Amino acid sequence: MASIFSKIIQGELPAYKIAEDEHHLAFLDAMPLVEGHTLVIPKQETDFIFDLDSEAYKNLWAFAQQVAKKMERAFPKQRIAVAVVGLEVPHAHIHLIPITKMDDMNFKNERLKLSDEAYRQIQARIVQS
Repeated sequence: MASIFSKIIQGELPAYKIAEDEHHLAFLDAMPLVEGHTLVIPKQETDFIFDLDSEAYKNLWAFAQQVAKKMERAFPKQRIAVAVVGLEVPHAHIHLIPITKMDDMNFKNERLKLSDEAYRQIQARIVQS
């Protein structure tokens, strides 16, 4: 069964895209912990990140690094935290989260509810960085 991320890749569901290449996609989290919370995924549908073959695994992290560098420029006073949890969606993904304190990436925190305009502004801020 296709995951929600596969539906985003196929264009069946909308997403605020940050970066994309032939094998990867980065987009803003629909239920972010903080503004700028971004997900980086392989386009290959794989449930568990460690099930990716070595080359795909390395390439995913290299793509995530490129996205994180853009985020560092967009959020210069924040660190870009990294998390791989693997429970929410059965599709390998990396969370890139701008933080100023450890609690910013506590997945028990209430998620932000942002307007379409707020998402578009955050998207532009990162993409243009």
